[in-house]
Amino acid sequence: MNVPHRTVPAAARTRRGARRATVAALTALCAAVPLGPPPAWAAPTAPSVGPMPVDFSVVVDASASIGEEALAREAEAAALIGQGEISDRSRASVIGFGSAEQEGQQPVREVCPPTVVDAAGRQRISDCARRLTDREGAGLGPGTDFPAALTQALTRLKETSQEGTPKVVFLLTDGRLNVEDSPAYGADPAARKQEGEKRLREVLDRARREQVQIWPLGFGKGIDKQALQQMADGGYRNGCADVPGSRPRPEVVDGAADVDKALQSAFAAARCARVEEGTSSKPPGELTVDIPPIATDGSITVTKRDPRVTATYYDPKGRKVPLQGESDGSRFEVSGQDGPVEALRVKDPLPGTWRVQLSAPPGHRDQPATVRAIWQGVLRSSVTLEPSAPRPGEDVVVRMRLQTRRGVVITDPEQLAGVRAAAQLSGDGFEPVDVPLRDDGEGPDDRAGDVLYGASVKVPESATGALRLTGAIAAPGVVGDRRPYDTRVSSGAALVTAGVTLEGHGVHPGGSVTGKLVARNNDSRPHTLRIGLADQSTAAALRISPATVSVAPGAQEPVPFTVSFGAGAPAGDAGGRITVTDRTDGGREVGAAFLTVTVTPAPTWWDRWWWAVIGGTGLLLALAAVVAIRVWYGGVRGSLQGLVLELRRGGRALDELDVRTPRTKKFWFAVEDPSSDRPGLQFRNKRAARVYRLRRKGDGLRLRGPDGKEQTVSRGAPARLEHDLELAVRGGSRADRDSTGRARTGPGRRPGTAAGSRGTAGLFGGRVGRGGTAASGGVNGRGRRGAPANGTGRPAGASGPGGPGGPGSSGGSGGSGGSGGSGGASGSSGYDSAF
Repeated sequence: MNVPHRTVPAAARTRRGARRATVAALTALCAAVPLGPPPAWAAPTAPSVGPMPVDFSVVVDASASIGEEALAREAEAAALIGQGEISDRSRASVIGFGSAEQEGQQPVREVCPPTVVDAAGRQRISDCARRLTDREGAGLGPGTDFPAALTQALTRLKETSQEGTPKVVFLLTDGRLNVEDSPAYGADPAARKQEGEKRLREVLDRARREQVQIWPLGFGKGIDKQALQQMADGGYRNGCADVPGSRPRPEVVDGAADVDKALQSAFAAARCARVEEGTSSKPPGELTVDIPPIATDGSITVTKRDPRVTATYYDPKGRKVPLQGESDGSRFEVSGQDGPVEALRVKDPLPGTWRVQLSAPPGHRDQPATVRAIWQGVLRSSVTLEPSAPRPGEDVVVRMRLQTRRGVVITDPEQLAGVRAAAQLSGDGFEPVDVPLRDDGEGPDDRAGDVLYGASVKVPESATGALRLTGAIAAPGVVGDRRPYDTRVSSGAALVTAGVTLEGHGVHPGGSVTGKLVARNNDSRPHTLRIGLADQSTAAALRISPATVSVAPGAQEPVPFTVSFGAGAPAGDAGGRITVTDRTDGGREVGAAFLTVTVTPAPTWWDRWWWAVIGGTGLLLALAAVVAIRVWYGGVRGSLQGLVLELRRGGRALDELDVRTPRTKKFWFAVEDPSSDRPGLQFRNKRAARVYRLRRKGDGLRLRGPDGKEQTVSRGAPARLEHDLELAVRGGSRADRDSTGRARTGPGRRPGTAAGSRGTAGLFGGRVGRGGTAASGGVNGRGRRGAPANGTGRPAGASGPGGPGGPGSSGGSGGSGGSGGSGGASGSSGYDSAF
């Protein structure tokens, strides 16, 4: 037995697993419930070029009881379904009605005669439906003459409809039968009412005989719901009989504003289609509506209200689509752009979310627009029989899979909610046998909810020759063509049998999958087998190799083969069947298997190298961080900030200068009055005369004098300057800085106090005593230059009379070089902390 092999990615199987239980229950229910009246099993037909046509008439209450606004909404609804029709072979007419109560009045007014709704016809429907709002010269009375209106519609449908084309009347009204003032119905109101009811029953009987469905739509508060139900029940009721919700029924809405939505919903049910509700927005704005993958024909309708509003359409890929012509396998055709309702008919639309961009000039932006999509799926039922050539009385397995006209396989059971599938086995020597198909994972059905149907049936013992297997489906919004599977019964053991399996699980466009053919030749002569493809997607551009295989007598051997996909293969499950036919035996099919390979887009550069990009980016960021840290640390480490320069002569400190510039690596300074007994240090610009430059080099310091010569400021040894001066440097390391980055001093020591200053009276001028004046040579009374006692590098004060010492220090003596007060704690005894 040939078991079909579905090559579906594991991820996809996981996603679908959650839905299978629901679908299995639904399918089991469908199988348990009879399929109703036997389908009209006609001779198998080739795939239709589009959805089946439907002829319909929109009958609109245009009597005097209808207000201007309500009448405008009715006209829009009539234009909406006329333009939204998805078949270009359908015919539509629009009829307004009222009553004839006096001379010069008429009960009906045909504003749109029967019109084929092709590109030109849809535009005519858009134009003529607006004539409903023109009451001048219409001549309609205020009553509601249902019999006259329905008679006009039935007559037009009978004149123009072809045999087998569904016929539908949509009746819009805000009231009930009212012919009491119409002389044509009798002499008095009571007789007229009775006659009107009689004629309505008669016209409903005619509708049933002529197989015309009647869908009444009422709005307002004066609706006779029972009368509307009688009209729906009185007409033909076997339109899409196998599809729930498709039988005629009355629709009642609160007001005329909801008429278009209700009418479009009724229209979709009547013609076995579906409607997707979209969004609403005032222009300028954007509308969206979804079209499912199962849709093969559809119309995107936009109720604009204002003809000055313009609409631009974008497909799910974000591309602006043409208003006429073809693009990416879809065909487009717009109508009604100059009216209050427009529609874009799309053949083979891309599934997904479509966008409609609205624009309007100022003064035409107060009306909300609404978008909807009416669609239908024309599916092909691909069937197989196992074994391919059964014997009379043998049990066989029937399998069926569904795919769209473009060859896209339907694998999502939610797309086929409520589907009922069946097959019919017919042939020579027996009556056709109907076979309900299941998708519940029981019996020959491999997995529940995979939209791959299966069932077993016994070939009648009386079968003598040709066999034909045909599949059929019934589901809301879905119609199916009938593709036959033809074979013949065998009288004994098959001369050649073949089994086909696939080994691939997915493919990119331009790629290939491999498979294996296992053929057994029970004959005494060699047989040539042909491996081919059937029901495949044309866009996939499939090729199979090798195309032929020779099998020796009595041999059984596996033969590998390859299925190649074109570079333009669309993403999704690619449909088709792999067939094996025996060319030696007249082309009889000896084996088959479904080809369901998931095509995924080729990986982009990012898909292939994202890990390298992310890893490289992380590495670069890490390197950048290291470099930044090194630069920062190098800047801090190489900075001279915090160093203290101390000027000495004969071991005696004369002046100090702090390096306070942040992150500086070079520092320029000068020695003032180097030959005097009171020299000092001053910060200078590097362009000044006779400047020194201090800089770091490695872990040490280099000092360049005014003469350009450079020397090292070594650890523990001050650098020699001119005039017997020396320069010592301290601070600048972490050990010598406090939390603020300033040079630290020893315990109890003022910043700038020289090392070993305790008991060195005479090196510093006296301090100012509390309430006293500066001593001779003190820091605040600069009479002559003395060493500063505050470490700021500012010159000492002038000399003056001594004063009493402050707390903790003795008073300074007068004269130059008077002894200073003691009491300062001893500081650091060295300057090697600069290194």
